[in-house]
Amino acid sequence: MSNPPNKPPDKNSKKNVILFSLLLSVICSLMITAAAVGLKGFQMANMELDKKINILKAANLISHKKPSKEKINELYSVHIKEVTVDDQGKIIENYIPNSLNLYFFQEDGLVKGYILPINTRGLWGKIQGYLAFENDGQTVSGFSVFSHSETPGLGGEIESAWFQKSFKGKKILNSENKFVSVGIAKGKAANLPKDKQAHYVDGISGATLTGKYLSQGIKQTLIKYDSVSITFRQKQLKAQKETQ
Repeated sequence: MSNPPNKPPDKNSKKNVILFSLLLSVICSLMITAAAVGLKGFQMANMELDKKINILKAANLISHKKPSKEKINELYSVHIKEVTVDDQGKIIENYIPNSLNLYFFQEDGLVKGYILPINTRGLWGKIQGYLAFENDGQTVSGFSVFSHSETPGLGGEIESAWFQKSFKGKKILNSENKFVSVGIAKGKAANLPKDKQAHYVDGISGATLTGKYLSQGIKQTLIKYDSVSITFRQKQLKAQKETQ
């Protein structure tokens, strides 16, 4: 009596399905890891470029229409100087606890203003951007937002050109030279008392909380960098006295 032919292995057996799934998972994991490692340098370069774009926007060196990468790097190299200052507003060479990052806006070798990083709470997440000042230490020269999680069409309007441009010319000191910050109004800034209009921009319809949180964050940042503003105001006052 002849032996029955060998039965072919069942490719759809539970064991084979599990082995295939494990092998596929390992291969996919390796591919994702390789892609992440390979793209890390590219992602870091893009983040650095995005940072430069928004600092240049705040300094009014570029508009919302993005120029070429080469032009961005050229403008940044010529006009922006990254520095670190201590809690007295003095430039320091090495990082120390509680030191602050700051960006000088330069033209023909002269410091024309400075730019502060904004990192604050929003309605749904962090709002990050840059707030620029003239060298008088009190007049806002520009504002930009590069990261947020606010609702599109509502709080998301903080990244729009009209909103960011409305900060230009606003003051952080009142008529008595006391600090009052700059914030977002509930509605039109023109509806506020005259003595407050210079310190507020128009609010965004339907985004009261976004405006509230951004106003609070800007104020907290300005308090933290108050020594820098004071230093610039003192320098301008001294220059004015020397020319009289």
